[in-house]
Amino acid sequence: MENVKELAGVVPIIPTPFLENEAIDEAALRSLIEFAVGAGLQAVCLPAYASEFYKLTDEEKLQVVKIAIDQAAGRIKIMAQSNSPSLKIAIKLALANVAAGADIISLAVPRIFNLPEASIKAYLSEFFASIPNTPVLIQDFNPGGSSLSVSLINDLRNAHSNFKYLKLEEPLCATKFENIIKATEGKVGVFEGWGGLYLMELVPIGISGVMPGLGVSDILQKVFSLRKNGDTEKAFEIFERVMPQIFFSLQNMELFHYAEKELLMARGILTNSNSRKAAYIPDASSVKYISEVNERILKLIGDIKANS
Repeated sequence: MENVKELAGVVPIIPTPFLENEAIDEAALRSLIEFAVGAGLQAVCLPAYASEFYKLTDEEKLQVVKIAIDQAAGRIKIMAQSNSPSLKIAIKLALANVAAGADIISLAVPRIFNLPEASIKAYLSEFFASIPNTPVLIQDFNPGGSSLSVSLINDLRNAHSNFKYLKLEEPLCATKFENIIKATEGKVGVFEGWGGLYLMELVPIGISGVMPGLGVSDILQKVFSLRKNGDTEKAFEIFERVMPQIFFSLQNMELFHYAEKELLMARGILTNSNSRKAAYIPDASSVKYISEVNERILKLIGDIKANS
C-alpha cells in the first residue's frame, strides 16, 4: 500500500489528444506522458474531466491508461480515473485499470443528480472494498452544492485503508481543508483541483498538492515548491503571471479543453487542439485572447529558465 506522503506536489491531468477523425492519437498521448516525465513530476492522472473522459467509450478509457502506463515505464506514477455514475461500471473500470498496472485509482463522486450522503457513502464504500490493495483518490466536484462532509471523509478513512487521497474543487475551502487534515490526522492527502486556482491560499494550510492541466504543470510545480519553502514573493510573482491563462480557460470546461491543447501546441508538445464533438467553438475574440495569454506563458517559461 502506498504511503500518502509519497505523492505530493503537482499531479496534472493528461488531456486526450485526437486525430482529425476523432480517433485517439496514440503518438501524441505518448508525447504528453514524456513531457510530464521530463518535467520531473511524480504522477499524472487520466482520463478525467479535463481528459474528456465523458466522451470516451469504456474501452477507450482503458486504452489511454494502458498507453500511459506503457510509455511511463515506471518513471512516473499513473493515476487511472475510473468514473461512472454506475457503481458496477466504475468497479469494472477500476479492476481493469489495476490489472493493466495503474499505480493509483481515481474516482469522481457521482453528481449527475442530487443524492443523500448515505447513498454516496454506500457507493464509495463498496468501491474501496473492490480494490482493497490499491490506493484510491476520491474527487468531488459538485457545482450544485457542497462537497463531501468532513465526517463522511473521516468515516471512510477509518473504514478503508486504501482511501489515500482526496481532491476537492470548490472556492473558499481553506477552512474545510484544514478540518479534513485535522480530522484525518493527515492520513488522507488533500489535493486542490480547479486548475490550481487556489494554490497560493491552500499551500500554507497543508495541502498535499494540486491537480491542474498539463500545460502549466511544470510552472505550478515551481510555484508550489516556492510557496511551501517560504519564498512567498517569488511564488506570487510567477503565479500572478500564469493566472490569466488559468482563469480565462476555466470559465467553461469545453473552453478549457481548447485552451489547454492550444497551450500544449504553443509549447511544441501537441500538433492540434482537436476535441471530440460536441466541442467548444471559440469566437474570434477568444481565439485571439487565448493566443495572447499562451504567448505570455511561453515568455514566463523563458524567464524562469533564464533565472534558474
